[in-house]
Amino acid sequence: MQEYVSNRIALGHRGEDLASEHLVGQGYRILDRNWRCRQGEIDIIATRGNVVAFVEVKTRSTLAYGHPFEAITPTKLARLRRLAARWCADNDPHIPVIRIDVIAVLLPYTGAPQIEHLAGAHS
Repeated sequence: MQEYVSNRIALGHRGEDLASEHLVGQGYRILDRNWRCRQGEIDIIATRGNVVAFVEVKTRSTLAYGHPFEAITPTKLARLRRLAARWCADNDPHIPVIRIDVIAVLLPYTGAPQIEHLAGAHS
């Protein structure tokens, strides 16, 4: 069980690294990673232009349990909105535009990683 947990954590970290690289390649600047407060965690906070994107990264090695986007429920989105508001209050309450994004990373055992970026996820 311990090995499974450490493999899952490593998979998640690799997915977040690839998602960050993807965002930088798209012209974003990373403001924060794995920002935490008592209510939860935001994987990546990035900015491009006047937009600050609060990014949830979902990484899978297969699609056996569904597409990574399927893990983003209305409850999860509501929590991400609350976390984004908290980050803004703590860091810069005058951000012109905030957005919740989701990045799905598929890391198959063989082959190249696949990255999908859903900008402006909402329920």
